[in-house]
Amino acid sequence: MKTKKFWKWRNQAEAGTAPEERTLFLNGTIAEESWFDDDITPQLFKEELNSGTGDITVWINSPGGDCVAAAQIYNMLSNYKGKVTVKIDGIAASAASVIAMAGDTVLVSPVSMLMIHNPATIAWGDHVEMQKAIDMLSEVKESIINAYVLKTGLSRPKLSHLMDAETWMDANKAVELGFADEIMARAKEEPEKEPEEGKGDTDGEEEEKKFPPAPSSMLFSRRAVTNALLNKMAARYGGEKPKADIQAQAKIPAADTETGRCVDALMERLNLLKR
Repeated sequence: MKTKKFWKWRNQAEAGTAPEERTLFLNGTIAEESWFDDDITPQLFKEELNSGTGDITVWINSPGGDCVAAAQIYNMLSNYKGKVTVKIDGIAASAASVIAMAGDTVLVSPVSMLMIHNPATIAWGDHVEMQKAIDMLSEVKESIINAYVLKTGLSRPKLSHLMDAETWMDANKAVELGFADEIMARAKEEPEKEPEEGKGDTDGEEEEKKFPPAPSSMLFSRRAVTNALLNKMAARYGGEKPKADIQAQAKIPAADTETGRCVDALMERLNLLKR
């Protein structure tokens, strides 16, 4: 039976020869099938990891996956004797963000994203089984926070709040919060253009006025966006009285609705009543 592999090595050691640096690519879902009770896949990954020596670079582009697999890969990379450099070139979300924390140095692409949130599962049974699932998820969350604390130095309550809100970070915010160390630079930098003679720096000042600098970092919280929307809806519609039922309104004749009787007929009837 062929094992499904979500990782790929480049410059892997062959026939006892070890290159100076190897590269590991983690793409797609981390373990489509859980590593829990799996003795083959984790062992295969460990054997390939330890088959060579020297520093390794781990490229991550993954939406996440199995927490058990992520925890084992995190431990294997943390215990690796060589230097581990993690590079996030697309997305490191959920369980993939845990693996990223194993790097001695974590680099992020300027256009990459990192996301952390609470672990999730599917449970079935009575209230006792549901409580067991809740307790299990709480412990899994605490174990994930352990990895984040070691890398970022943030407090546990702060990290717990970020996970509760399902927080998305761009490269600048990831570095600012300590989830990454640096932003990857372009391979080739364009030379700076010298200002034209006589213009000095006035053009630059005018450009800054026209186009103000963009925010240094971005942090997206699903909960914050939802709460902001609910607050706006409450402010707009909270004090408005409910509209009357359309059918009920239809039964109430308008003040200027014609009754079908002329004025002369009504006057004649009034005169009869006076007699």
